[in-house]
Amino acid sequence: MVVNYYKTITATELETQLYQFASDKFEGRETGTKGQKLASNFLKKFYLQEKIPSPFGTDNYYQDIPKSFLPKPYNASENVLAYIKGTEIPNELVIISAHLDHLGIEENGSINLGADDDGSGTVAIMQIAQAFNKAKKEGYGPKRSILFLHLTAEEIGKLGSSFYTKNPVFPLKNTVVNLNIDMIGRVDTMHKENPNYLYIIGADRLSKELHYLSEKVNHSFFNINLDYTYNNEDDVNDFYSRSDHYNFARHNIPVIFYFNGIHDDYHKTSDTPDKIDYPLLEKRSRLIFSTAWQIANQKNRLALDLDNKFLKN
Repeated sequence: MVVNYYKTITATELETQLYQFASDKFEGRETGTKGQKLASNFLKKFYLQEKIPSPFGTDNYYQDIPKSFLPKPYNASENVLAYIKGTEIPNELVIISAHLDHLGIEENGSINLGADDDGSGTVAIMQIAQAFNKAKKEGYGPKRSILFLHLTAEEIGKLGSSFYTKNPVFPLKNTVVNLNIDMIGRVDTMHKENPNYLYIIGADRLSKELHYLSEKVNHSFFNINLDYTYNNEDDVNDFYSRSDHYNFARHNIPVIFYFNGIHDDYHKTSDTPDKIDYPLLEKRSRLIFSTAWQIANQKNRLALDLDNKFLKN
């Protein structure tokens, strides 16, 4: 069944949406700017068009973040949320997240388009949401609820996810997992010879079951080389704490951080949509969808490892 729906996630649609999202029109999507708000509106219009509802039960898809929560000189911003209610266990929640903001405009007027960071994660969520919605329309909706969470202010300190976890729309104790997508459209220098890979970070930190489930889904359908290099506790980059999933992990919510690694265009104006590997983005997005599908539909919620040293008291 999952195959029928992950096949609706296509490189063609991902490319079309990413060229729109990582365009000059959104002026680099810096938190609180006109461009970032245009990007939020782009996402809202997509969910309205697809008839994927807001968790607020209205046409308001925004979780407003006041200026007082953000450092100076940033203006008020917003997370963008869409929601599919579970058919059998609606109180339990799977969160799929990516950040919508980026770095804005340079002093010389050049625009940081942020195609990989994190346009790739943003359009992946759009396609994943569309696939789950199609399944629901055809009578195969997820048993658990799913929140599609587009976070702002990641680039200035993961503040969109910090705000969400301080002001959760659904109780954090009911959140089963956070699958966070931050840069999945490129190939780093270590994988030029074999680009069929994806870094997995954090999957085993709080729930060994999540790690094994992720591995099983991948082995069953995709055979991507899941690379755990950056999951090492001693990794000098400490990527585990550097994206939005970390704020969920701090609340004992199991997480996976999906990541393609750093490349030469990271945080530069050269991070453009023509450099994305769209067939690879398709395959990685399908893996994330299928992992979410399994978690949302299996009988029991993911088990926390109570003896895990990462568990916060």
